Amino acid sequence: MMYGMWIVAIIVGLVSGKVYFKEDFGSAKWDSKWSVSNKWKSEGELGRWDWTAGEWYGNANDKGIKTSENHRFYGLSSKLDEPFTNANKDLVIQFSVKWEQDLDCGGAYIKLLGDMDQSSFGGDTPYQVMFGPDQCGSSNRKTHVIFNYPQKNENLEIKDKVKMESDKLTHLYTLIVRPNNSFEVLIDNKSVREGNLEDSFDFLLPKEIKDPSQSKPMDWVDAKKIPDPSDVKPEGYDDVPAEVPDPEATKPDDWDEEEDGSWEPPKIENPEYKGAWKPKMIANPEYKGDWKHPMIPNPDYVADDKLYIRCNKCTHIGFELWQVTAGTVFDDIIVTDSLQEAKDFAASTFDKKRDAEKEMYDNIEAKKREERATAEKDSAASGPDYEDEEHDEL
Repeated sequence: MMYGMWIVAIIVGLVSGKVYFKEDFGSAKWDSKWSVSNKWKSEGELGRWDWTAGEWYGNANDKGIKTSENHRFYGLSSKLDEPFTNANKDLVIQFSVKWEQDLDCGGAYIKLLGDMDQSSFGGDTPYQVMFGPDQCGSSNRKTHVIFNYPQKNENLEIKDKVKMESDKLTHLYTLIVRPNNSFEVLIDNKSVREGNLEDSFDFLLPKEIKDPSQSKPMDWVDAKKIPDPSDVKPEGYDDVPAEVPDPEATKPDDWDEEEDGSWEPPKIENPEYKGAWKPKMIANPEYKGDWKHPMIPNPDYVADDKLYIRCNKCTHIGFELWQVTAGTVFDDIIVTDSLQEAKDFAASTFDKKRDAEKEMYDNIEAKKREERATAEKDSAASGPDYEDEEHDEL
């Protein structure tokens, strides 16, 4: 019996992942685990974090942390349970975001970092991974996926913009980086982007370059159409003026030709004018197509099968944000090497509150609509207060 239990324990150990950080903000003492970046900005520039479930929620006791002051910077970080490198294993970062404000300009991303001074943690602090939604203006909204690449000493953002959610409900953001040099972004446990790291980021030089010894031949014809040589401008075409005197205009009665000069009617567009003449265009019989520069292997290209190692001794996690209008709630953070661990954590947190939160939010919005409709109806029924106006005149 003991032998069987031992086997089960081994199997469980093999399938379970390593969790490097987990935070559900379940305790009023949550801030004992986190440090404010009080040296990054002055006290008047840093916003206050509130511990709250928000204005609508699935469970009043399921709280997160909320940005609470407008036009403020927010710097907050925590140590991971232990430093780690994601060599030969998945890297999974997951957390939830709820925008309760009318979103204009504000970040809601999270960072993984190496050893640092937490009191000075801010926008200039080197990081290894930056992930999460960010919006500034209605056209600039995206989910950041940014990796630091020491070989270039650059922070490289994904080439094609990843969508974000901007409604006022809680959404779950998950980033997975795998040892096969692939990645995937999930929102609410649904895949919104996946691909190959090399193709999706500018980590490496291109595999191929244009052959420097080749150039487009001088006699290459790439004009698809040419003027029809048989098309001739009609006789008298240029005799039609672009403007003509307005036939409906009349000389003003007070026009004095001695003082005002000879009167001339104003000009209007000539409906007979067809514009400058151009010959018809026809297919170019000499057209050879678009010339394509021959490609050759790039002699400077160097492959990197370790692109997926995006955490090299990560030690901290943190928020470094600017928000014009506060009201963002963060919750349910996990950093692990197992997607299953992240899914299990989401099942016990995010999944449990999602439907109830939406129901509460919909009820609040319905009540607001009713109140606005009632106010508009009362205002229309009362009409202007003519009696008061008459008394004012007296």
